[in-house]
Amino acid sequence: MRFPGSSGAGDSTGYDSRPVSSVFPVILGSHIVLAIGLILPSLLLPFALRRGTPGAEAGRFTRGMLWLQANGTIVFGFGLALTGILLVVAIGPEVLTRPWLAVALVIYATNLVLAFFIQRPNLRRLLGAADMTDPAQEARWQARARRQRYVSYVMALAVGLIAFLMSTKPDLW
Repeated sequence: MRFPGSSGAGDSTGYDSRPVSSVFPVILGSHIVLAIGLILPSLLLPFALRRGTPGAEAGRFTRGMLWLQANGTIVFGFGLALTGILLVVAIGPEVLTRPWLAVALVIYATNLVLAFFIQRPNLRRLLGAADMTDPAQEARWQARARRQRYVSYVMALAVGLIAFLMSTKPDLW
């Protein structure tokens, strides 16, 4: 069986001579789920806040996403590192020389920086909003929530671009 990213140099038929791991699809699926799960709260929370429910009035979904964002980061990050290492071992280190992977990793790292240093703190401020009885305060809150949704659109586009790069593996240079 040909491994993704392999050069096929294992034998004259173009197939890699390394044994195929029966757990490769499980590792790959886990890696994808963990990668998306790491930034999912930052992607979805601005849309959950669209209804104007800051603070304690936030719904169950919003509170769940907040909990996941606050408590799941270490678990998701560790799981990603572990499954990433296992994928490199299964596929082979030559996959690390592929330009499409380098571009996808840069986009993912940029997305993580955006999620942790821009999206996450601003979401916390939105949820910590005080009394919304003042119309001016509510208008400012709505404008801030709208900006956060725009950031989420950019993050979702980045996730889509990563998925495109990972599935098509284009020759970039």
